[in-house]
This record gives sequence, C-alpha cells and structure tokens, in this order.
Amino acid sequence: MDTKQILVVDDEIIVCNTISAYLEAEGFIVQTVNDGLSGLEVAKDGQFDLVILDVMLPRLDGFEVLRQLRQFSNVFVLMLTAKGDEFDKVVGLKLGADDYLTKPFSPRELVARVQAILRRERTSIPDEAQLLRFSHLTIDPAAQIVKKGDEVLGLTPTEFSLLMALTRHKGRVLSREQLIEIVWGYDYFGDTRVIDTHIRRLRSKIEDETDNPYHIVTVRGSGYRFDG
Repeated sequence: MDTKQILVVDDEIIVCNTISAYLEAEGFIVQTVNDGLSGLEVAKDGQFDLVILDVMLPRLDGFEVLRQLRQFSNVFVLMLTAKGDEFDKVVGLKLGADDYLTKPFSPRELVARVQAILRRERTSIPDEAQLLRFSHLTIDPAAQIVKKGDEVLGLTPTEFSLLMALTRHKGRVLSREQLIEIVWGYDYFGDTRVIDTHIRRLRSKIEDETDNPYHIVTVRGSGYRFDG
C-alpha cells in the first residue's frame, strides 16, 4: 500500500510538531507550513492525499486557501476550527471541506479522523466498471467523473462518495446515520447533520432546481432517496 502524504497548514509550531509526530508514528509522510499562502503554493506543487488546514492563518486565511484549493484540487481536507464556533464549521463544509475538528483536540482523535477520511477512497468506487446513467447524469465510477450533459462536474471526494452511496441504493431511503456509515465509516465522530450540508452542495451541482430536486429527494423524518 502506498504511503499517504499529508500537508499540515497551521501557524502554531507546537501544533504542527504534535500532529507530525502522531501521524508519522502511524506511517504517514507529513509536510508542514505555517501560513496560508505558503500552504496553497505547496499544495499546488505536491501530490498530497490529505490537507489539514487551520482556519486562522497569516497571509491567507484557511477559508480562502480552501476556496482557491478547490479550484484545482479535490484532495481531502480536514479543517481545524475554533472551539465551539459553529459558523467556521458550516463555512468550511460549504467551501468543500470533508471534515472538521475543533481546537484544542486530542491528537489520537485527529489520527483516527485522518485514517477514517483516507479509508473513503476504498469504498468510493463500486466493483462494476461500466458507466452509470441517470437522466442527464453520467457517472464513471472508475475515473470518478460525473457529467451533467456534456459538463464535467467538480465534485469533492466526499460528494462523489455520497453520490455513489445514494445511486447504489437507488429508490431506497437512506438515513443520515446509514450514509455516514457508508461514506465515513463506523468511527465518524461528528454531527450527523453534516450530511445535510454535503447534500446541499451536491444538489447545487447535479440538480437543475435545488428547491425542487429531481435526483436526490428528501424523505422528511427519514433521510434521502436517489431517484433516476
């Protein structure tokens, strides 16, 4: 199995050193930078499997780093946010973060979250290699490409995994807990409502009318269902 490479962007040296020590002990290759602009430049030049990104950064804050990062990369992103600041969490998820962790955090929990995020790629591609077609959507599971008509949609890894989970259970209602189990795994630590944020982002990309979705239907009190 290839060794996973992780970029840590945080202006607190002690935080970077602690994260590096714990992740390297688990066999990861870790690179650290201490400001947002440098983090963005390193992310452009490197081939990272995951970026751990603090919100409060000099030169370029974490939100702007994430916004620009999503213009050229679908790398997994774990954001570090201020303790109890729900606004930071929501903004980060809307910009395309895959998960978040509030400071101060347990290094062991961070390692567990990193491992859980990186396991998603093993479940994001189904066994079948053929194209999946649903109305105006075409999904190439092997290449992890989704097209709406002729337009290639820029889905994040989490959005792609979520879409595949729904399409594999077409016509069946999946609860938030079931979706989290499929996409994140049993060891997910966060709020199940994180699914709602990712569903909204996914709908904004695949649906013609987000207020009247054709594909991803909300079943009130139960969860979500994919219709062709």
